Amino acid sequence: MISLVEVQIYYHGTLVTLKRKDSMYFPPVPFMIIRMTRELLILRHAKSDWDTGARTDFERPLARRGRNAAPRVGRWLNERGLVPDYVVSSPAERAKQTAILVCEQMGIPAEDIHLDPRIYHSSSGALLNVLNESPPEAQRVMIAGHNPGLEILLQNLVIDEIPPQPDYKLMPTAAVAHLEILSPWRDLEGGLARLVSLTRARSLKNY
Repeated sequence: MISLVEVQIYYHGTLVTLKRKDSMYFPPVPFMIIRMTRELLILRHAKSDWDTGARTDFERPLARRGRNAAPRVGRWLNERGLVPDYVVSSPAERAKQTAILVCEQMGIPAEDIHLDPRIYHSSSGALLNVLNESPPEAQRVMIAGHNPGLEILLQNLVIDEIPPQPDYKLMPTAAVAHLEILSPWRDLEGGLARLVSLTRARSLKNY
């Protein structure tokens, strides 16, 4: 019995996806290459408040709109079974608050959120380094941070071109991108992901 949630195999030259829930075991296949399918959730912080008197950009908290939006994203992820095994966030106040509010809806305590200063105002390369250090056993990872780094990371990781959005914003506040990744985290680089969905909090009004 294989305890993988999902595997992809090459069967006579064709890539086939098999899911654990569909079969109790995977029969021998000639020249079979099994690759564990990992998932990445890229979460941009929710709307922040510019009028709180915060001394620095790093200390700027969420606005009321952001505090309302983040839990909706968490409920949506939880309903779809997209609960991460590992969560890493920028330590900036608005990103940290967003991660906490989202994770709260999925039963993940705040102390399980890893804060990494490299995510704050970082380049796509720095974000990739953070993801490369994810626990190898983690099936699903969520990274919470900021633009423009997250948008560039998303564009670099996805193998296909992402269709332009009507408002030309790829990752507005409280948006979450769901990616499927076939490489181990340590080997993750550009062009090794497929975009499954790109969801905005404002489209989740029923949550």
